[in-house]
Amino acid sequence: MESKKRIKEICLSLLARRDHSLLELIRKLKAKGFELSLINEVLAQLLAENYLNEQRYAESFTRQRILKGYGPKRIEYELNQAGIDDFDMDSVLDETAGTWMDVLAKVYEKKFSQETVISPNEWAKRSRFLQQRGFTGSMVSALFKTLNIRFE
Repeated sequence: MESKKRIKEICLSLLARRDHSLLELIRKLKAKGFELSLINEVLAQLLAENYLNEQRYAESFTRQRILKGYGPKRIEYELNQAGIDDFDMDSVLDETAGTWMDVLAKVYEKKFSQETVISPNEWAKRSRFLQQRGFTGSMVSALFKTLNIRFE
């Protein structure tokens, strides 16, 4: 009984700082040496009381990552790592930044100069950076076409 109380205290302390996914909490509590059956009981109670809400976590996480300039592939991967498999980012995107192309354009403008003629190496460097941020190759190509960026 004492372990359940301690697990709940730890969970509430973590959740007071930020939303967590179910999987994140399980990993953290297992690392502290708690039994999985006790962890599951406490987490089920927290879910029922709405202290723990995976939809809220996914929305908050997605909003935060969009505002930091990450693309859909990277956010989807990070959500999967946190145990969130089926989440539609489009509603959060609409209220946060408009479209993925808007996010991509902001990231590009913040990071790179506005010159329209660049070397093939520079094009590759810029393209790689944007793809590492989670934007697809077709999105990057569309941005370069929109901004009229071409090789020297």
